[in-house]
Amino acid sequence: MIYLICLPALFLMTFLGAAASLFLKRASSSEGIVGYLRNSSFYMGGFLYFASSVLNIIILRFLDYSIVLPLTSITYIWTMILSYFILKENITAKKAVGVFFIIVGAAVISL
Repeated sequence: MIYLICLPALFLMTFLGAAASLFLKRASSSEGIVGYLRNSSFYMGGFLYFASSVLNIIILRFLDYSIVLPLTSITYIWTMILSYFILKENITAKKAVGVFFIIVGAAVISL
């Protein structure tokens, strides 16, 4: 029963981490420390990382660390999807194969 609650939370946690990276990527175009401090993407990225971390702590109360940590690799899948649709980055065959192996690995670990 606890898996029915924790697994969607884990997917949300990994999505928040990927979205945080996207915002920090946007903030990286700022010049210097003052530029970062004036960039709202910097704060949004930090907030999303914080939210992801809090969710991670809550999930770890209910699931084994040996399950949660490998499943956080789902973040790489979200990152590739977000970078494709939002940043217009190319997805090469090599990246697609890598994501396939991440999905297979995550599925094997979660069984």
